[in-house]
Amino acid sequence: MENPPGLGFKPSESPTGLNPAENIDPVLTFPELSLEIDVKPRWWERVRLGKIALFSASLYLFIVAINLMKSGARGITPFIHDLGIISNATNSLGFGWLLAYIIMSGSPVAAAALTFFDAGVIDELSAFTMITGSRLGASFIVLFVGFIYVLRGRDRATSLSMGILSLNVTATTYLPGLLIGIILLKTGVLDGVQLPDGALLTSVVDTTVEPFTDLVADFFPYWVIFLIGLGIILISFKLFDKCLPQMTLKESQIGWGSRLVYRPVVMFILGALVTMISMSVSISLSLLVPLSQRGFVRRENVIPYIMGANITTFIDTLLAAVLLNNMAAFTVVLVSMLSTAAASILILMFFYRHYLTNSLQFVNWVSSSNRNLAFFMITIFITPVILILI
Repeated sequence: MENPPGLGFKPSESPTGLNPAENIDPVLTFPELSLEIDVKPRWWERVRLGKIALFSASLYLFIVAINLMKSGARGITPFIHDLGIISNATNSLGFGWLLAYIIMSGSPVAAAALTFFDAGVIDELSAFTMITGSRLGASFIVLFVGFIYVLRGRDRATSLSMGILSLNVTATTYLPGLLIGIILLKTGVLDGVQLPDGALLTSVVDTTVEPFTDLVADFFPYWVIFLIGLGIILISFKLFDKCLPQMTLKESQIGWGSRLVYRPVVMFILGALVTMISMSVSISLSLLVPLSQRGFVRRENVIPYIMGANITTFIDTLLAAVLLNNMAAFTVVLVSMLSTAAASILILMFFYRHYLTNSLQFVNWVSSSNRNLAFFMITIFITPVILILI
């Protein structure tokens, strides 16, 4: 059989001029036919030993810090009484609020409130209000991140609105929660709710932590010990932040989830989960600024997220109460969590539409002019100062 017209090779030959019987590498001959086999690493190959080490170090430092602050607080009790800074529940509310501004975090301040209570510096109600103040001050970090974005040339209204909204939602849920919490504390309905005996945890702490804390106590005065503990707890949170996986958001990844952000229940649960995993409301709320800049979330969708975040942020404070082995301190934290949850759920169930409209109007008013923004900034800084002076 002859070749058809126009074809210059024999049937026994390939178009490339090579013998088809020869062993031809299809990848070299036809690169477009090459296949890449994606071999997934086994589970033990995906374990990040560095992350585990960082988490272990952050947990150990957290426990060390709580014990140092506990020892320091007991020693500086007369000093604090003489100063009269924290003499009632109103003072402690303002003190916790202002201190959270200064150190840009609420969790260390909440831990300090528990150690003050454990040492007898403040009473149960003052510990509760100081923890509430620490959470009011912690939301300022979102506004601070927004200012950084403005300095980098980003849109002012978008950058600042998340911070203003976070402060507004936190204040309008924690303050009603404050009233609910006072009722719960006064009636004592949660006094009998406690975790199982932490004897094993106490034994581990005594063995691994106390030798170090005793060594520090031998060399420094009590007020320095307390400050060392406060510094170590900040370091422990920084290390814990590094343990978290680095997430990159792409349009293809967020597309399926963009429909979920319109559901308040989903956003409420998401805010609670993100904060519970990161153990920092500052982190979970600060994420809102870059997400809003990239158009993934809008102001009207994040209110339930902020509410959920403000509830599970008490997880690390609960751990601090357990480490102190103080039943009353655990009750204070539990009341803080449940009262905030009750206020948030009531708003979501019965007043959400009205609450959403008023919150967005307030944010628009604050960000509409420099004068309004200045008035807002002066108010949130002078309020805790006034509370301290009352």
